[in-house]
Order: sequence, then structure tokens, then C-alpha cells
Amino acid sequence: MIMRFVFSLVSTLVMLTCAQAQQAGTQAVIHTSVGEIVIELYPDKAPATVENFLQYAKTGHYDRTIIHRVVSGYVIQGGGYSRYFNERPTREPIAYEGGNGLKNRRGAIAMARGDDPDSAQAQWFINIQDNDDLDHKTVEGMPLYGYVVFGRVIEGMNVVDAIGAVETGPGGPFEAEVPVEQILVERVDPLE
Repeated sequence: MIMRFVFSLVSTLVMLTCAQAQQAGTQAVIHTSVGEIVIELYPDKAPATVENFLQYAKTGHYDRTIIHRVVSGYVIQGGGYSRYFNERPTREPIAYEGGNGLKNRRGAIAMARGDDPDSAQAQWFINIQDNDDLDHKTVEGMPLYGYVVFGRVIEGMNVVDAIGAVETGPGGPFEAEVPVEQILVERVDPLE
């Protein structure tokens, strides 16, 4: 009787641990020339966006790219340009998943996009502060499209802050907001 109870208890604990591991989602490490940023991804909230990001990471798209945009106290952005400002080729854009309840809070990682909400491809940004103006909203029954959050920084926010504090100026095709001293994204490693 006691053995059956212990077996049942152990089975329950194993199932709960597996369920928690599945809920925790996937992680990835963004290796930069300033340090490592570990992000937790939310495939349950933004499945297409997470899969898109992971595919770009696994194929080496992010290897040896730069953080090409830093807006002090706001965001850092990368995922699109080589150190020579050559834009990396991308796959087709993905569908907008911004109504997923995730917010552009400090440490959240989101997809950059153009004017069309369904135009996100490879570029991403990390919020340095809470940026409510970037969130998906519904006003009088109409959607106001924001930027799709698909994860958050769980380690290395000090690295994000350090990048966010660098001196910026013109660079490549950009008139401003480019780090004067290049910050390299060496690679992005998914952690299953």
C-alpha cells in the first residue's frame, strides 16, 4: 500500500515537472561582443514568431550581425545587418501575432516590422524600458497593431543596458542611432 502511494506520488511529481518544463518554453542565448543575453521564448503565445526566430538562429542568419540601432533608454535592435551594413537576405514575412497578451515591458524581445503588421522577418529588438506605446491594443473594437513580443530576457539584462548606453551616430544607410563602436552579435544558440 505504501509502495503504491510512493509510486503514485513520484509519477505525479514527474508529470508536474514535465508540464512545467513545457510551459517554461524554449530558451536561446544571444552571444554579443559585450556579453551573453539569455532569453526565454513563448511558443504557446507566439508560435509562428518563435519558430521563425529559431529557424533564423539555427541556419546561422544572426551569426556575425551587428546591433544596428540603439535608442537610449528605449530599445536595442539587431538581426538584419552584417558589420559592413549588408542586409542579410530573409525568408517570407510571418503573420502578426500581437494580440497574444504579451507586453513590450523592460526585457521583452519583440519582432521589428514595417508598416504592415504582417511584415516581420528576421530583425528583433529588446525593450530597455516599459514601452506601452509599442503594444497591441484594441480601441473602440478596432485593433491598433503593435510589435509582437515573443520572449523576455531572463539573464544578461546588464548586457542590454550596457549596449543601450553606448554612443551612437550615423552609420551605413542610417542617419542616426547606430553604435559608434560596433557591437557584434556573434551568434544565437537555441537551447531546447
